[in-house]
Amino acid sequence: MSRAAHEILIRPIVTEETSRLQFNPGRIRKRHEDKDIPVRPRVAFVVNRDATKVEIRRAVESMFDVHVTAVNTMNMLGKERRVGRHIGRRPSWKKAIVTLAEGEMIDVFGGE
Repeated sequence: MSRAAHEILIRPIVTEETSRLQFNPGRIRKRHEDKDIPVRPRVAFVVNRDATKVEIRRAVESMFDVHVTAVNTMNMLGKERRVGRHIGRRPSWKKAIVTLAEGEMIDVFGGE
């Protein structure tokens, strides 16, 4: 069963941590400082809870016209919230961190 890309990708996650993932190559060890390490940008998305890694890869590639090298997913548990003496819970959701091919970018802000 295939779904449309906009049904799989709900929205991008734009935080300080995810913007750091987009522009930094990750950890660089001391012995590799002299080598050119390719920058593989990563972008985080809130995705449909029952979406698979293959579906997420195809959705990102079709919507943004980029090449995806890896998809990591995690289920995020909704946090407990209190209003007075009543305790509730926010909905749980699924996060996907998509690693793009070297030199490719996704403009999550929609600028020109």
